[in-house]
Amino acid sequence: MNEKTENTPEKNDLRLGFIPLTDCCVLVAAKEMGYFEKHGLNVTLSREASWANIRDKVCVGALDGAHMLAGIPIATTLGLGFSKKHLITAFSMDLNGNAITVSNNLYERLLEIDDSITASPAKTARALKQLIDADKAAGKAPLTFAMVFPFSNHNYEIRYWMASAGIDPDQDVRLMVIPPQYMVENLRSGHIDGYCVGEPWNAHAVRDDIGKILITGYDIWNNSPEKVFGVTQEWANKYPNTHLALIKALIETACWIDKPENRSAVAEMISGHEYVGVAPDVIKMSMTGTFQYNAAVDPVDLPDYNVFHRYLANFPWCSHAAWIISQMVRWGQLEEHIHIKQIAEKIYRPDIYRQAAEELGLPFPAMDYKQEGSHSNCWQLQANGRVFEMGPDLFIDGMVYVPEQIIEYIHSFPVKNLKIDMACLAKMNS
Repeated sequence: MNEKTENTPEKNDLRLGFIPLTDCCVLVAAKEMGYFEKHGLNVTLSREASWANIRDKVCVGALDGAHMLAGIPIATTLGLGFSKKHLITAFSMDLNGNAITVSNNLYERLLEIDDSITASPAKTARALKQLIDADKAAGKAPLTFAMVFPFSNHNYEIRYWMASAGIDPDQDVRLMVIPPQYMVENLRSGHIDGYCVGEPWNAHAVRDDIGKILITGYDIWNNSPEKVFGVTQEWANKYPNTHLALIKALIETACWIDKPENRSAVAEMISGHEYVGVAPDVIKMSMTGTFQYNAAVDPVDLPDYNVFHRYLANFPWCSHAAWIISQMVRWGQLEEHIHIKQIAEKIYRPDIYRQAAEELGLPFPAMDYKQEGSHSNCWQLQANGRVFEMGPDLFIDGMVYVPEQIIEYIHSFPVKNLKIDMACLAKMNS
């Protein structure tokens, strides 16, 4: 691909960061398949050790942009866990892709409580609740679970899953942070009892038969947002054409990756040590339309485990940003009263995505917010004279998220750990 785009990038040589996960494939394929080059960009990809490294290097300019957890631009802009730096995203990299894996020992204990969990992932949290209550009564130490970063959907997913059964993740278990690529070894060594992570680190534990997957992120929230591509607002202001070229290259790449006939090639592409460093067959366990919960059972069809373009997956919905903020409030990470809608729209930039999509001749929705939790099957979103095919969006607890009623939504959770005056928050957001 050597066709050039009309708007000349102000900066051609770029360094972009990523973490070794399956969904870094959007950046990898953009480089390997020539999409960056097509849009006038010479990109070097930098494999980073942790999400904190990604955040810090983007903030200080050591990286031009990066593969990011969706919560990182929000937390960093708000100054949570770091000094404040305004980050933005105009591109959502994917939907779904996470799972919760536990040790073989914990899995066997859960089977003793409810042997139907193998066929019914939704029952796993209730079985865990019974086990935790029994351990408390026996005076045993709490179980230890890991997730990848405090402001990650992995943290919010594992908490959501636990809380759906009445488990208080701040009181009933220990939660700790471990970078994705170190999860398997920590499970193998017995340092943790389970974890929530993206692929291929769940499939890796299954392949080595040191753990079993209890439930996927898709089972917790169908077609939930996952990673984004993030830059600083300062960088985007300085290099608007470069930013636009990046977004166009990523949209085209995601569209290519989402075609089933390309998935095996993608798994091969990212398997090298410079990228993910895991055998292609392990990556294919989740990337090619099937999914194996544990080594003792056959793979099942799960075509939406990784969604890279379908269902408007790349559109940076402000409603997704607002939902992440709602979980920051729910779990006591946010102690400052903010205007949620204003913050969401400051960070998530569908206007830039629309410009990129329009220049590519691709359709895009006119609205920035959508309701979640009311569709059990595929459905059609009608917007600005077009029809968009969308996927199911149910939550495990049956909740419905209406962005316009976000304060009531936060209030409605029976398990939460608020550190903010909800009356003041409601007044600010009225």
